[in-house]
Amino acid sequence: MDHQQHTEEAFLKLYDDVAEPLFRHCYFRVSSRELAEDLTQEAFLRMWNYQAAGNAVENPKALLYRIAGNLIIDHYRRKKEVSLDVLAEDGYDPAGDGADSILDQAEGQKALELLEKLEPQYREILTLRYVSDLSITEIAEVVGQSENAVSVRIHRGIQKLKTIFHHGTN
Repeated sequence: MDHQQHTEEAFLKLYDDVAEPLFRHCYFRVSSRELAEDLTQEAFLRMWNYQAAGNAVENPKALLYRIAGNLIIDHYRRKKEVSLDVLAEDGYDPAGDGADSILDQAEGQKALELLEKLEPQYREILTLRYVSDLSITEIAEVVGQSENAVSVRIHRGIQKLKTIFHHGTN
């Protein structure tokens, strides 16, 4: 097997493994299925072009999330941010398992409302960790920070969520 064929097979495997979670990540951030599909495809296209130009990629999954994150930022620079409330009203289920339970939907709505109240730095990290299911190492590569900084931000974000939750239920 030549280098080109190996590269193509590795890329196809990466696509099979990462396309759906990357799409969910984009969808969670932009609340439009069509836009999330476009962003996902664009991220893979840019990754392919980057590799085709001869650039080595140590962690392709982290690079894809970083590219997608930059595409999302670019999108919001062109258009005002859509609130997570709209996403929830459209029936997005962050677990992605299609559960139709009213209780699950109500809990998902509450989680989205709580996340919306967090500062963007914490919302992004918690979304990458608990919606996109990235590891601490992968998140560190995506956001360009140390693993320690990411761990601290996750811990602080969870503490802030608990505070918001407790103040909202009193």
